[in-house]
Amino acid sequence: MFESLKQWDRDLFVFLNSLGGESFDSFWLFTTRIEIWIPLFIFFGFLIFYYYKGRKALVVLTFLVLTFVATYLFTLLVKEYVGRLRPNNVEAFAELIRILQKPNSYSFFSGHASSSFAITTFVVLMLRNYTKWIYLAYIWPIIFVSSRIFVGVHYPSDIFVGALVGIVFAFIFYNLCKKIIDKESLVLHS
Repeated sequence: MFESLKQWDRDLFVFLNSLGGESFDSFWLFTTRIEIWIPLFIFFGFLIFYYYKGRKALVVLTFLVLTFVATYLFTLLVKEYVGRLRPNNVEAFAELIRILQKPNSYSFFSGHASSSFAITTFVVLMLRNYTKWIYLAYIWPIIFVSSRIFVGVHYPSDIFVGALVGIVFAFIFYNLCKKIIDKESLVLHS
Protein backbone atom coordinates (compact mmCIF):
# COMPACT_ATOMS: atom_id res chain seq x y z
CA MET A 1 0.00 0.00 0.00
CA PHE A 2 2.85 2.40 0.87
CA GLU A 3 4.41 1.83 -2.55
CA SER A 4 1.12 2.59 -4.31
CA LEU A 5 0.81 5.82 -2.28
CA LYS A 6 4.34 6.81 -3.29
CA GLN A 7 3.55 6.06 -6.92
CA TRP A 8 0.33 8.07 -6.75
CA ASP A 9 2.30 10.95 -5.19
CA ARG A 10 4.90 10.81 -7.97
CA ASP A 11 2.25 10.61 -10.71
CA LEU A 12 0.32 13.55 -9.24
CA PHE A 13 3.54 15.55 -8.98
CA VAL A 14 4.43 14.89 -12.63
CA PHE A 15 0.90 15.85 -13.70
CA LEU A 16 0.79 19.07 -11.64
CA ASN A 17 4.31 20.06 -12.61
CA SER A 18 3.45 19.61 -16.29
CA LEU A 19 0.62 22.15 -15.95
CA GLY A 20 3.24 24.87 -15.64
CA GLY A 21 4.36 26.68 -18.73
CA GLU A 22 7.19 28.98 -19.70
CA SER A 23 4.89 31.99 -19.64
CA PHE A 24 4.35 31.46 -15.88
CA ASP A 25 7.89 30.47 -14.93
CA SER A 26 8.90 33.96 -13.84
CA PHE A 27 5.76 34.20 -11.66
CA TRP A 28 6.51 30.92 -9.87
CA LEU A 29 10.19 31.75 -9.45
CA PHE A 30 9.18 35.13 -7.99
CA THR A 31 6.50 33.84 -5.61
CA THR A 32 8.64 30.98 -4.29
CA ARG A 33 11.14 33.43 -2.75
CA ILE A 34 10.41 34.18 0.90
CA GLU A 35 11.82 37.72 0.79
CA ILE A 36 9.17 38.99 -1.62
CA TRP A 37 6.57 38.30 1.07
CA ILE A 38 8.21 40.62 3.63
CA PRO A 39 5.55 43.33 3.06
CA LEU A 40 2.91 40.75 4.02
CA PHE A 41 4.78 39.95 7.24
CA ILE A 42 4.98 43.66 8.04
CA PHE A 43 1.23 43.89 7.41
CA PHE A 44 0.65 40.95 9.79
CA GLY A 45 2.72 42.78 12.42
CA PHE A 46 0.74 45.98 11.86
CA LEU A 47 -2.56 44.09 12.32
CA ILE A 48 -1.30 42.48 15.53
CA PHE A 49 -0.34 45.87 16.98
CA TYR A 50 -3.58 47.42 15.74
CA TYR A 51 -5.86 44.85 17.39
CA TYR A 52 -3.72 43.95 20.42
CA LYS A 53 -2.39 46.94 22.27
CA GLY A 54 0.89 47.31 24.15
CA ARG A 55 2.23 44.26 25.96
CA LYS A 56 -0.43 41.97 24.50
CA ALA A 57 0.78 42.80 21.00
CA LEU A 58 4.35 41.99 22.03
CA VAL A 59 3.21 38.65 23.49
CA VAL A 60 1.34 37.79 20.28
CA LEU A 61 4.30 38.81 18.11
CA THR A 62 6.68 36.78 20.30
CA PHE A 63 4.48 33.71 19.97
CA LEU A 64 4.25 34.22 16.22
CA VAL A 65 8.04 34.15 16.03
CA LEU A 66 8.17 31.11 18.35
CA THR A 67 5.63 29.35 16.13
CA PHE A 68 7.80 29.96 13.09
CA VAL A 69 11.07 28.95 14.78
CA ALA A 70 9.66 25.74 16.32
CA THR A 71 8.04 24.75 13.02
CA TYR A 72 11.20 25.49 11.06
CA LEU A 73 13.46 23.52 13.43
CA PHE A 74 11.07 20.56 13.50
CA THR A 75 10.94 20.62 9.70
CA LEU A 76 14.74 20.53 9.43
CA LEU A 77 14.92 17.66 11.91
CA VAL A 78 12.36 15.57 10.01
CA LYS A 79 13.97 16.33 6.63
CA GLU A 80 17.32 15.04 7.87
CA TYR A 81 15.76 11.99 9.49
CA VAL A 82 13.62 10.98 6.49
CA GLY A 83 16.17 11.93 3.83
CA ARG A 84 13.79 11.89 0.86
CA LEU A 85 15.33 13.22 -2.36
CA ARG A 86 13.63 16.16 -4.00
CA PRO A 87 12.03 15.41 -7.36
CA ASN A 88 14.55 17.67 -9.11
CA ASN A 89 17.32 15.34 -7.84
CA VAL A 90 15.69 12.09 -9.02
CA GLU A 91 17.25 11.02 -12.31
CA ALA A 92 14.11 9.13 -13.41
CA PHE A 93 12.24 12.45 -13.51
CA ALA A 94 14.82 14.35 -15.56
CA GLU A 95 12.87 14.00 -18.81
CA LEU A 96 9.40 14.08 -17.24
CA ILE A 97 9.32 17.31 -15.26
CA ARG A 98 10.11 20.96 -15.57
CA ILE A 99 12.90 21.96 -13.15
CA LEU A 100 13.28 25.66 -12.41
CA GLN A 101 15.29 25.32 -9.21
CA LYS A 102 17.86 22.78 -8.05
CA PRO A 103 18.17 22.73 -4.26
CA ASN A 104 20.08 19.79 -2.82
CA SER A 105 18.42 19.62 0.59
CA TYR A 106 15.85 16.94 1.33
CA SER A 107 12.22 17.08 0.31
CA PHE A 108 9.99 15.63 3.03
CA PHE A 109 8.31 17.69 4.20
CA SER A 110 8.13 21.15 2.69
CA GLY A 111 9.53 23.92 4.85
CA HIS A 112 7.72 26.44 2.66
CA ALA A 113 4.44 24.68 3.47
CA SER A 114 5.05 24.14 7.17
CA SER A 115 6.28 27.66 7.90
CA SER A 116 3.76 29.52 5.72
CA PHE A 117 0.79 27.58 7.08
CA ALA A 118 2.11 27.93 10.66
CA ILE A 119 2.47 31.70 10.33
CA THR A 120 -0.84 32.19 8.53
CA THR A 121 -2.84 29.91 10.81
CA PHE A 122 -1.43 31.54 13.93
CA VAL A 123 -2.26 35.03 12.61
CA VAL A 124 -5.75 33.94 11.53
CA LEU A 125 -6.45 32.36 14.92
CA MET A 126 -5.28 35.49 16.75
CA LEU A 127 -7.22 37.93 14.55
CA ARG A 128 -10.34 36.03 13.46
CA ASN A 129 -12.47 37.61 16.20
CA TYR A 130 -11.46 41.10 15.04
CA THR A 131 -11.77 40.79 11.27
CA LYS A 132 -13.19 38.05 9.08
CA TRP A 133 -11.05 39.36 6.19
CA ILE A 134 -8.03 37.76 7.82
CA TYR A 135 -9.00 34.43 6.24
CA LEU A 136 -7.86 35.89 2.92
CA ALA A 137 -4.35 35.55 4.31
CA TYR A 138 -4.51 31.89 3.26
CA ILE A 139 -4.05 33.03 -0.34
CA TRP A 140 -0.37 33.52 0.51
CA PRO A 141 0.52 29.97 1.58
CA ILE A 142 -1.56 28.47 -1.23
CA ILE A 143 0.38 30.43 -3.87
CA PHE A 144 3.65 29.97 -1.99
CA VAL A 145 3.39 26.17 -1.73
CA SER A 146 2.00 25.74 -5.24
CA SER A 147 5.19 27.35 -6.51
CA ARG A 148 7.18 24.48 -5.02
CA ILE A 149 5.51 21.98 -7.33
CA PHE A 150 5.81 24.20 -10.38
CA VAL A 151 9.53 24.84 -9.82
CA GLY A 152 10.03 21.08 -9.49
CA VAL A 153 11.23 20.70 -5.91
CA HIS A 154 8.37 19.16 -3.88
CA TYR A 155 5.91 16.31 -4.16
CA PRO A 156 2.25 16.92 -3.24
CA SER A 157 2.72 14.82 -0.07
CA ASP A 158 5.57 17.13 0.99
CA ILE A 159 3.20 20.07 0.66
CA PHE A 160 0.24 18.38 2.36
CA VAL A 161 2.21 17.07 5.34
CA GLY A 162 4.10 20.36 5.67
CA ALA A 163 0.84 22.34 5.73
CA LEU A 164 -0.63 19.95 8.31
CA VAL A 165 2.45 20.20 10.54
CA GLY A 166 2.38 24.01 10.29
CA ILE A 167 -1.28 24.12 11.25
CA VAL A 168 -0.70 21.84 14.26
CA PHE A 169 2.20 23.99 15.50
CA ALA A 170 0.08 27.12 15.02
CA PHE A 171 -2.73 25.69 17.17
CA ILE A 172 -0.28 24.65 19.91
CA PHE A 173 1.34 28.08 20.10
CA TYR A 174 -2.01 29.87 19.72
CA ASN A 175 -3.33 28.03 22.79
CA LEU A 176 -0.19 28.85 24.78
CA CYS A 177 -0.39 32.49 23.71
CA LYS A 178 -4.06 32.79 24.64
CA LYS A 179 -3.34 31.37 28.11
CA ILE A 180 -0.65 33.99 28.70
CA ILE A 181 -2.80 36.82 27.35
CA ASP A 182 -5.77 35.70 29.45
CA LYS A 183 -3.55 35.44 32.55
CA GLU A 184 -2.12 38.89 31.86
CA SER A 185 -5.65 40.30 31.47
CA LEU A 186 -6.61 38.86 34.86
CA VAL A 187 -3.55 40.39 36.51
CA LEU A 188 -4.23 43.80 34.96
CA HIS A 189 -7.89 43.77 36.04
CA SER A 190 -7.32 42.68 39.65
